[in-house]
Amino acid sequence: MKPLTDTHCHLSLDQFTGELDPILKRARAAGVGRLVIPGIDIETSRRAVEIAEGLAGIYASVGVHPHNASSYSDSARDRLRELARSPAVVAVGEIGLDYYRDHSPRDQQVAALIDQLSLARELELPVIIHNREAQEELFEVLLEWAPTVAGTKKGVLHAFSGTRASAETAVSSGFFIGVAGPLTYPSAEELRQTIQDLPQDRLLLETDSPYLPPQPHRGQRNEPAYLPLIAEELGRLTGGEIDKVIAYTSRNASYLFGWLNGSANSILS
Repeated sequence: MKPLTDTHCHLSLDQFTGELDPILKRARAAGVGRLVIPGIDIETSRRAVEIAEGLAGIYASVGVHPHNASSYSDSARDRLRELARSPAVVAVGEIGLDYYRDHSPRDQQVAALIDQLSLARELELPVIIHNREAQEELFEVLLEWAPTVAGTKKGVLHAFSGTRASAETAVSSGFFIGVAGPLTYPSAEELRQTIQDLPQDRLLLETDSPYLPPQPHRGQRNEPAYLPLIAEELGRLTGGEIDKVIAYTSRNASYLFGWLNGSANSILS
């Protein structure tokens, strides 16, 4: 069986300090072979790069999350550009809008998003997009940016929870759709129907660790070892064996992120 790819796990957060080795050991035992660690500010982006540079099969994304948009500045942009010089960096993110928590003023969230999208275009990297209760304004920004970027791999809408119409719009605009733990929740029938009807060559698997644990682990801290539960649910929905799900989601991740850390076959070891 080919290795699973967790395209979004926050292993550079304080919640995982001192636990990286056992977490990765459990991930390997569960069949997870590649991970993407997205930053949410300058420090977690730096840690993500540090982890990814030291271990095969791990990659980093650098960015400032909308929660931290009030700290974004020209110097932050310069620091992200500097971090992105590492061959371990495969994306800009996690960036986006969050109008549920509103930890940063909305105008600052939009400004930080637009500037980081510009940085991603400059660096020729895909983006990892966060969206919570901000779909209309987020899509207005993304759909203006997407045509300015060459190719068909703009980025991924991570832990997707939107409507079928928004998913179809995103896919047609060159974005991938991140499938996370909520796919397994009993109340997520609409999400399951949406994901089921999307083209398989636009789907990615993720845990969003330590958040959004799949159903058997609700209330616990999430981690990459739980990724097979999401893959199994996706397989059930799409009528495919889990090895097929693993094959196409990992192939999609490889296409989007272009794995630059070591050889194309490097996995967790």
